[in-house]
Amino acid sequence: MSRSRTEQSRPHRQRRHTQPLLMGMGLFPRVRLLPILLAAVLTLVAPVAPAASAPGDPIAAAAAAEPSVVRLDTAVEYQGVIGAGTGIVLEPNGQVLTNFHVVQGADRVTGTVGGRTYPARMVGYNRDRDIAVIQLIGAGGLTPAVIGDANVLVPGEPVVALGNAMGSEAPLTREVGTVTGFGRTVQAEDTLTGTSDELTGLIEFAAPVRAGDSGGPVVNGAGQVVGITTAASVNFRMGPGGKGFAIPINDAIGIAGQIQAGMASDEVHIGPPVLLGVGVRTTPRDQPGVLIQEVMVGGPADLAGLRAGDVLLALDGVTLDSTNTLTRVLDRHYPGDVLDVTWVDSTGVPRDGKAVLTP
Repeated sequence: MSRSRTEQSRPHRQRRHTQPLLMGMGLFPRVRLLPILLAAVLTLVAPVAPAASAPGDPIAAAAAAEPSVVRLDTAVEYQGVIGAGTGIVLEPNGQVLTNFHVVQGADRVTGTVGGRTYPARMVGYNRDRDIAVIQLIGAGGLTPAVIGDANVLVPGEPVVALGNAMGSEAPLTREVGTVTGFGRTVQAEDTLTGTSDELTGLIEFAAPVRAGDSGGPVVNGAGQVVGITTAASVNFRMGPGGKGFAIPINDAIGIAGQIQAGMASDEVHIGPPVLLGVGVRTTPRDQPGVLIQEVMVGGPADLAGLRAGDVLLALDGVTLDSTNTLTRVLDRHYPGDVLDVTWVDSTGVPRDGKAVLTP
């Protein structure tokens, strides 16, 4: 894939830690702050400008949209790490739209909206499109977001990205900017896990979105949600003033509807991701498999006999050539499934076993 230019900042995934199987969103360890902005290597696709829409006052519109914005907090308790992200109220009963990477792998998620905090569970997700729907348990009477049409945005139109970058005890961030392009493609690499994902068809906008804004709404001057913040080309060292990227709301709502209807497919997984219980990295190019860096004590991999330093070669009969392949194999399965596992231990001895997946 050709690229017209490469961002100077080192790519970072707005996710975190060492395994795509245990983890999720950008994490803030209790003792240090991990870089969690999704800075990306970009392929710029020639924009196709849609039909014009009427501009308005984005700040006033953002204030009107705030009652539908959910502050999300997550925790991966065995690792002692926490994180923050944002969501959008879809239904009065507490169904919320967000990025999958915001809640990925978290074993505790809470959402705060309207002055109340609710525990949350995963309804389903599309990993490739970075979309998830979660349910705030016990919620009712919430204000759904007003959904707009991303197809009528025009270059230069003012927008505001609302988010939880300052944490759930602080006011929502209002990142003001303008639309600068359409149909963008970003190649985002998680520098901690080695996984790489391509997101296509994104809206580009000039606004200093930050960690914690992921999953939040991009609002037009009429107070309508036209996108979901998912990527940014700034990091903490560069400071404010970069580009943001958003999933068009038309695309996100279509995926969310499939999840809400319980329609599983090759792309959509209903329910929470399954757990293998390993932290992995892709091995060097001339070596097969994925390298196990960490094994969760008592998890499926541990019980199957895998240890840190082993190389996982195949899962469920599928040869593993990358960490991405591993996550996609797991996305096809559900808790209780028993998978064949083939690996080479740290001494070079070939081994095989079975792993019983857990939620």
